Amino acid sequence: MPLFPKHLKPATEGSRLLAEERKNASFNVKEMTDYIYGQEYLTKRQRILDILQNDPILGDKSHRYYTGRDIKFKKSLAGGRRLAELTQAHQWTDEEYLIADHLIDESSAFRLHRSMFMPTIANQGTEEQKKKYLEPAQKYEIIGCYAQTELGHGSNVRGLETTATYHPETRTFTLNSPTLTAAKWWIGGLGVAANHAIVMARLISNGKDHGPHPFVVQIRSLVDHTPLEGAVMGDIGPKFGFNTVDNGFILFDNMTIPYISLLARYSRIDQVTGEYIKPPNSKLAYGTMVFVRANIVLESRFVLARAATVAIRYSAVRLQGSDSAHPKQITDAKGSTKTVETPILDYMMQQYKLFPVIAQAFACHFTGQEMHRMYHTNQEKMAQGDYSYLADLHATSSGLKSLTTTIAVSAIEDCRRACGGHGYSLFSGLGVFYQDYLPKATWEGDNFLLTQQTARYLMKTFRSVKAKKINVKNTNFSSNYIEAYLSNPEARCSVNTASDLNNPETLIAAFKYRTAFLIDKAVRAIDSHQVSWNDMLIEIYKISRAHCQLFMAVIFIRAVFNDSDSIDATLRDVLKKLAILYCMSTLEQDAADFLTCGYISSAQALLVKDHLVSMLKSIRPDAVALVDSFDFPEYLLNSALGDKDGNVYEKIAAMTELEPLNQKKVVDGYEDSIRTLVHKGKHRWVYDKNGVARL
Repeated sequence: MPLFPKHLKPATEGSRLLAEERKNASFNVKEMTDYIYGQEYLTKRQRILDILQNDPILGDKSHRYYTGRDIKFKKSLAGGRRLAELTQAHQWTDEEYLIADHLIDESSAFRLHRSMFMPTIANQGTEEQKKKYLEPAQKYEIIGCYAQTELGHGSNVRGLETTATYHPETRTFTLNSPTLTAAKWWIGGLGVAANHAIVMARLISNGKDHGPHPFVVQIRSLVDHTPLEGAVMGDIGPKFGFNTVDNGFILFDNMTIPYISLLARYSRIDQVTGEYIKPPNSKLAYGTMVFVRANIVLESRFVLARAATVAIRYSAVRLQGSDSAHPKQITDAKGSTKTVETPILDYMMQQYKLFPVIAQAFACHFTGQEMHRMYHTNQEKMAQGDYSYLADLHATSSGLKSLTTTIAVSAIEDCRRACGGHGYSLFSGLGVFYQDYLPKATWEGDNFLLTQQTARYLMKTFRSVKAKKINVKNTNFSSNYIEAYLSNPEARCSVNTASDLNNPETLIAAFKYRTAFLIDKAVRAIDSHQVSWNDMLIEIYKISRAHCQLFMAVIFIRAVFNDSDSIDATLRDVLKKLAILYCMSTLEQDAADFLTCGYISSAQALLVKDHLVSMLKSIRPDAVALVDSFDFPEYLLNSALGDKDGNVYEKIAAMTELEPLNQKKVVDGYEDSIRTLVHKGKHRWVYDKNGVARL
């Protein structure tokens, strides 16, 4: 229903403000976009975007901000089916499917089928099991989920209670949930959609418990979708977000499943004797974890950049107050120059909140690429029987998953708050985005628990280096900076002026020393003073965080300060600024660690703060161009505040007109709840000449 007079326009056109911003950029945005993605990826994305935008089901996202869970879920279910149909019709590769899924930006009940159910069978199933389960799954003839988490156990996989007991005489397993807390819980796709599940259950054979193993289990009828005998299941109810996915529960009551259910590529049960046959290497699954976490790091760049895109574009359009020392002037439609209020992006506090998010996005971009490279190197080594690379890579990937998803979650909220009151509207495009991304801090490993894996490995490495048990052949990223610290534990920062902080080697030295010092401190506390692991958990978290901040800083700096690369000089210059900004911002936020380790002085810490302000100022002319470089389509952003053309207020008005409450002049419920109250004062009314009742 039209509500706003079409002749009314914003006092200042946002399109002109953004045009001024883009004109001031020091680099070519398209060249930066090509550098980030590569032309091949961009071509694929555009082709897929055209298909999605013109699709009768997936092309329209207008309902998303106005409907309740029942309608959202029904529409996402239809969208999930349509995505499956398009994937098959266009024969999309895994990469193309992921591009489409990213653009659609709404998880469906089929998401875990593709992201967990199928890969688990592909990676851990035998050829026979792949033929039986994977082939129909690829055609969506069966729909699966991944049931690991329980009501009483999440991150502690070894504590899972569900059991699968093998019976050699019948060559079957009995699947059972012995307690209420053994109920599988939070399982995406299980609530109403899946008819199969990968169930992680404790494998018991010949009276011995061999710990959790994966089983493929049919849970619903293929004919009419009713639950099979021996299982009780359903949806767990409304959640903070992610409500287009049917997270479910299931309890097993001595359900019988066949021998082939146990995924047996690496470990298996002898069909006749029930003897357990171990996997060749207990750490084989780590490689898959590294790959998953590398993808999470890469995804976090999009999360950070998307949040920054909305907030920075809006901050360039939102005018508030006046800076008398530097009045803002723009050219109006008639070609005349006029003075306007100050865009909030010109205020230093807004830059302090937003520009580090851009730097973090690029840091995650380069780090994710490096993690993929390292993953493939490790796979080649493992194929040759060399597992020496795996422990360091797995430890770093664990910490990076924790760090990057933590900063991404914080960044969405920081960017939303930076948008002021309008940031609270779903039309900002940040509210639902935040709700749906938030689980990333918990799934694939709780962000606090994962840091223990990283710190435990680093402390073990520290002890080995100190005891001189690591030879030249086995050195790696972690052992190298630990060895450098042990060779000079009294080293101090050489910075004398703010300009010294532009030296990347100086910055990396500070990050290395701080991390090694924290490890040293923790090792001494545990080994020499018998401080318990539990009492050290805060320090352990800091160790992992410091190590991964160091890793990201090294990778970012190595990528952009490498003059042998063929990147354009203007792109390199702005990327160098962002790399220094990433380091400055991190140093400033975690200044306490750098000061307490003694590597930097209080005077040097003040120089860091001063130089941070200088770096923010240097980024300011390129801020809009930098977020433009990520080239997020309007179809993906679905944001009034992040409108690419700067038509923020026009788009807010248009989206407001779609609100269901605005479709009638008098709202449903008036007669029952409003009229009965108001008409009690009827005796006070006076009718004017137009027949309008007034007091």
